[in-house]
Amino acid sequence: MPRRPPRPPGLAASPDPGETTALPAQGRGSLSNASGRFEKESRVLTDDGWGVHDAPPRRIETRVSVDASRSIITRNQSPDISFDRSINPYRGCEHGCFYCFARPTHAYLGLSPGLDFETRLFVKPKAAELLRAELADPIYVPKPIAIGTNTDPYQPIERDHDLMREILSVLREANHPVTIVTKSALVARDVDLLASLAKDNLTRVALSVTTLDRDLARAMEPRASTPAKRLEAIRVLSQAGVPTGVMFAPVIPALNDWELERVLAAAAEAGAELAGYVLLRLPLEIKDHLREWLAEHRPDKAQHVLSIVRQMRGGRDYDAKWGERMRGTGEFAEILAKRFRLAVRRYGLGREGPPLDVSRFRRPNTSGQLSFL
Repeated sequence: MPRRPPRPPGLAASPDPGETTALPAQGRGSLSNASGRFEKESRVLTDDGWGVHDAPPRRIETRVSVDASRSIITRNQSPDISFDRSINPYRGCEHGCFYCFARPTHAYLGLSPGLDFETRLFVKPKAAELLRAELADPIYVPKPIAIGTNTDPYQPIERDHDLMREILSVLREANHPVTIVTKSALVARDVDLLASLAKDNLTRVALSVTTLDRDLARAMEPRASTPAKRLEAIRVLSQAGVPTGVMFAPVIPALNDWELERVLAAAAEAGAELAGYVLLRLPLEIKDHLREWLAEHRPDKAQHVLSIVRQMRGGRDYDAKWGERMRGTGEFAEILAKRFRLAVRRYGLGREGPPLDVSRFRRPNTSGQLSFL
């Protein structure tokens, strides 16, 4: 069993045992708060006969702690994704999407991938300062930085911390290319900076829209922007000249897959130029969250969803094989891919444009002295 690394400075300790729950929590996506996979003890809520399972949903407050990380750019060598570096201003995500593939990362902090992931958040207040220092390093070689690949950079606490605005300001100063994926209409707040970057071919933004059904969106992504707000954000950004796309992700068989064409059509009407999709991924604890969510919200579809998921994953809940983990395999996966290609062609969502420009990069001045050049 892999060992959990030491907890970084500034991170909170394990959650209180009293916070364990297997009941719906008001405005939250998870239904449970099982111990992280590296913990020695497991917490289980049991009904002692006093009707705990009949209790109404309770309110769980969001707690925010400081993440004292000493670097901000994370690098990867995955051969099936289009970037090799990313920034995550926050750990955990208040949007509460039950299917989020990033949930298992909270176990490295001694926390639960369940409710802890969406209620025990960590902010990196020195994100812009760290970014400036890393870009100023003489050995740094510029390539597009992806933001929003793990947790959402425009989740609700961004309204209080404004980290993205600070980060974008540093990137604009350095003429550094950046891509953003978000489920939040808050991204439109920074339309001025994004439009400025776009003028020099330095940015692309994608809004993730999983459904146009407001009720389904509330159940799947309880604290994310409504589908209508996300489409409006696409409109605002595209009208400002920002190359904007839509991500239909994740595709959940027998739940939202039938909406693929209508989501892409609505995004195109709002001004989207690009589109992508990702099949539901169930690494580690996420498969248990899927079963819990289906039992609570869509019990009539639970077996159907799970059956098709396994058909697309070689008979398993999940297959992490590079090149297949995003799309799946089998007949259903092939039909889905064909539908996507046809919809992209029909709605004109293939206007990718040239690669983002790295030639304009200029190293930030961190010395406090004026340059002779």
